[in-house]
Amino acid sequence: MANVLTDLAADIYQAADTVGRELVGVIPSATINSNATQVAAQGETIRAAFTREVSVDTVTPAMTIPEGTDQTVDNKTMTMSSTASVKIPWTGEDIKFVNNGAGFDTIYGDQIKQAMRAITNQIETEVALDIADRASRAVGTAGTTPFSSNFDDVAEIRQVLVDNGMPSNDRQATIVMNSAAGTLLRNLAQLQKGNESGGVELLRRGTLLDLQGIQIKESAGIGSHTAGTASSATTDAAGYAVGATTITLASAGTGTILAGDVITFAGDTNQYCVTTGDGDVSGGGTIVLGENGLQVAMSTATKAITMVATSTKNIAFHKSAVEIGVRGLAQPSGGDAAVDRLTVQDPESGLIYNIAAYKGYNKAMFDVSVLYGYKVWKPEFTAVLLG
Repeated sequence: MANVLTDLAADIYQAADTVGRELVGVIPSATINSNATQVAAQGETIRAAFTREVSVDTVTPAMTIPEGTDQTVDNKTMTMSSTASVKIPWTGEDIKFVNNGAGFDTIYGDQIKQAMRAITNQIETEVALDIADRASRAVGTAGTTPFSSNFDDVAEIRQVLVDNGMPSNDRQATIVMNSAAGTLLRNLAQLQKGNESGGVELLRRGTLLDLQGIQIKESAGIGSHTAGTASSATTDAAGYAVGATTITLASAGTGTILAGDVITFAGDTNQYCVTTGDGDVSGGGTIVLGENGLQVAMSTATKAITMVATSTKNIAFHKSAVEIGVRGLAQPSGGDAAVDRLTVQDPESGLIYNIAAYKGYNKAMFDVSVLYGYKVWKPEFTAVLLG
């Protein structure tokens, strides 16, 4: 039976619109690539070139052309390796039974909605966690929900991104937070007053406004991080320059420093995100900080390390920092056993859903699937807002 999905297309697109109104803030704020990745097979590596910072020379007049300074061009990779699928089986008798009640079309539309909702939430959560674990630095206080009395955190987290060299177009930068932080932000008196906030959108319609040029969004995918157990850990006495990311530990203290932890060093108030941890600080070893590394140089003396407590990790990032590649799964030559196939793009999140209908023996199955990959290309353009 051909054109199985055509008659149900209205239900499918309506479901996509419904899903698009869920708390999804990370995916639509990233760069979504649904075209270039069409040429990438599952598991295939996608490479991108990245240039390093350069030194500035002076100009000395001469009769010979001076030799240029060699530059190294690095590359980073992303793979389209993850798949997600929700399969919905129906027998003929099942359809006959529900058509005597609510009706197959109604139930089928709800099932598609729930399938796309589950896939979207999975990708949203994964990408949010990856951004948080690779972020540069953190602001805020662990265990205290942001915006309890003011929205100063917006300016502070923007400063982290700007100091790290974020492109000057602030309106492509976004803070994505959980609903608890969103509620406190909505309750701020200065944002509820039209004469102080510059408009009545928040008061009348509950719209989260852009603040200080930063987009503000909420997400159900924002998670928490359980901090490592390190106690009395210190750096070695080598000393480190501004920008250093790999820090050697002295054989001191006990416990663990985990990837995703936030730490501070004695004499430096910056909160640094750890991208590579140490399973036992008593044995020394190294940890790696997020880009752009240290903001304050360390003298040649050991520095005590303080662990930031377990916290919620709201995130901020520039659109260019994160890419999500997404497409439908490729089919073999001549197609597979599907009798019909439909591609739907969620207008809010931008994700691509591939919906296929399969016919069996007195039974049919509808499959909602997607192939995806994601990469934090520019971790220096990301930061964490603790809560």
